[in-house]
Amino acid sequence: MTDDRLQAPATLRNRDAILDVLRGVLPPVGLVLEIASGSGEHVVHFAQALPGLTFQPTDPDASALRSIAAWTADVSAPNIRPPLMLDVTANDWPVVAADAVLCINMIHISPWAATLGLLRGAAKVLPVGAPLYLYGPYIQTGVVTAPSNEAFDASLKARNPAWGIRHLDDVAASAGDAGFSVPSITTMPANNLSVVFRRE
Repeated sequence: MTDDRLQAPATLRNRDAILDVLRGVLPPVGLVLEIASGSGEHVVHFAQALPGLTFQPTDPDASALRSIAAWTADVSAPNIRPPLMLDVTANDWPVVAADAVLCINMIHISPWAATLGLLRGAAKVLPVGAPLYLYGPYIQTGVVTAPSNEAFDASLKARNPAWGIRHLDDVAASAGDAGFSVPSITTMPANNLSVVFRRE
């Protein structure tokens, strides 16, 4: 595209399936903080479908922030705040309170420290009972990993040894340490999962 809008092909494939889950997870009103918003295509789709909520997109990458702003301007969504630079590993986030936190397709494309930072930061900004929603591929104990996910994991580690599909048990244990419940898990298309933790 000729403007600042980036396109992530997977978004068109997964956004409606994710939205179906979010309708049963998110509160009817309040502020939804999205971590690692990427191109911004997810947040504009969700904001248009859920007008009672206000969405705060964030990303650590400047080109992503420009893309989010461009997509937001393109759809004229009044319930999307301007995107913010946010590094999940930072001790202090630019948002100090939210009613829900979303993080789609970040955990496997970042070092483990980013997952720990996400859990730590989300625990700070969420009230008791509020959801932390994660989406992406995971390795589950007792579940055969799909060959496509095995190949994806190998390709991620070839790009960066610190990346890779995480064991859901490890994520859940760290979430528990940070003050979250055991997860609610929904199987999604293309061997992905929706994983919802609640702040305790």
